[in-house]
Amino acid sequence: MAATMKNVEEIRSRVILGEFGVKNVHTSDFPGNYPGYDDTWDMQKFQKNFRIDVVHLDESSMEFDMVGIDAAIANAFRRILLAEVPTMAIEKVFIYNNTSIVQDEVLAHRLGLIPIRADPRLFEYRNAAEEEASEIDTIQLQLKIKCSRNPRASKESSDPRELYLNHMVYSRDIKWVPIGNQADVFADSSIGPVHDDILIAQLRPGQELDIVMHCVKGIGKDHAKFSPVATASYRLLPEITLLEQVEGEKAEQAMIKK
Repeated sequence: MAATMKNVEEIRSRVILGEFGVKNVHTSDFPGNYPGYDDTWDMQKFQKNFRIDVVHLDESSMEFDMVGIDAAIANAFRRILLAEVPTMAIEKVFIYNNTSIVQDEVLAHRLGLIPIRADPRLFEYRNAAEEEASEIDTIQLQLKIKCSRNPRASKESSDPRELYLNHMVYSRDIKWVPIGNQADVFADSSIGPVHDDILIAQLRPGQELDIVMHCVKGIGKDHAKFSPVATASYRLLPEITLLEQVEGEKAEQAMIKK
């Protein structure tokens, strides 16, 4: 049954949570869907009605309201953030020495998931046919560390933090090794891990790591390590409509719950 004109706007702009399910979750604003209702795409009308209000913004998170669009478009933005915004991430790990208890493949996987601070717009996508890394498509990082005993530690101490030196390997130990003219081009940039307190491995005296890593440009659709966000979600703005007047004891109970 065709919807009446008075219900069209509600169907187009509201997702209704009913007693037995959710209604109007599908997109319906396209030409010819409702007789007598003009739903032709109009750029000027869209620009007039659509706006973005930033609610919260800091170094690691952002919350914003998108007003004037369908839920399907909001979900498209979410999927784009997850899968199609490029970043730089560790792609190749060259392990020259690993005497820790962490297996090479596990260590390489952990390194690959460390977020890297670098502007992907300044790099090209790596050509799979090229074997040599270049300054335009690769960032080279190095992790070289060895654990030893602390000669100043107390003989009675059993705390590894006092007994050993470099026994905890963190992301701060990863150093950037410029390729070609990168030292000049990125002189003002701080290329390296986003967070310096990510634990990579634990060592004991005599154990060491000697690793070289290559970061390349990619998108989350290819691998989750390239996703620029830990998570991206959206929710609908609630609008509560009372179907009848609430009075007396019910009204008092509602106020108490509120």
